[in-house]
Amino acid sequence: MKHDQRHGGPYDRGSADAYYRRDFTPHYYTGDTGSSTRVKIKESDPEYAAYLAGWNEQHAAGEYKDWG
Repeated sequence: MKHDQRHGGPYDRGSADAYYRRDFTPHYYTGDTGSSTRVKIKESDPEYAAYLAGWNEQHAAGEYKDWG
C-alpha cells in the first residue's frame, strides 16, 4: 500500500521515530513537524497503518541515526 509521505504525516513520523530509535508512539502533525498540532493515533484510527508502515519499513532498512 502506498502511504502519503508528507513531512509530519503518520508515515513520516513512524519512519523518523524508528530512525532515531524513539519509542513506538503513533502520532502525526496536522502541518509541519513541530510547528503544528500533534495528533495522537489510536490503533483503531486509519492513520495507524501509515505510522506502522513507516516504522516497519525503516527498521527493515536497518538504517539508524549514528549518535557516535
